[in-house]
Amino acid sequence: MELGICNLTNMITASLNNYRQSPRKVRLVADFVRGKKVERALTTLGFFSKAAASPVKSVIESAVANANENFKMTKDKLFIKEIRVDAGPVLKRMMPRARGTANQIKKRTSRITVVLDEQNDLSKANEAVS
Repeated sequence: MELGICNLTNMITASLNNYRQSPRKVRLVADFVRGKKVERALTTLGFFSKAAASPVKSVIESAVANANENFKMTKDKLFIKEIRVDAGPVLKRMMPRARGTANQIKKRTSRITVVLDEQNDLSKANEAVS
């Protein structure tokens, strides 16, 4: 599990690479917080019962720290503009089966990327959700 930080020009981003849970399960959590204010998303993730809530929360906190350090923005003015969960490398394992055969087991990994933006008014947040 690697925590990567990539700040492109005027973009507040943070990413988590090679998180060992399938992207399908992590997307359930990511879809829940997409477009929300950062403070509300962090509070919601604190009470979320999915295992993927903790790494998604840490990536959002990392993006907030990047905004504070690099752009001098506070947490209360930020919202989640984009959150992506992409498939990472797949670990392929074999499971023995009957008569000397074997089935393949795919242990999937995820890449989580969060992009934050400053919320000037309510209409800008609504555009990000759409």
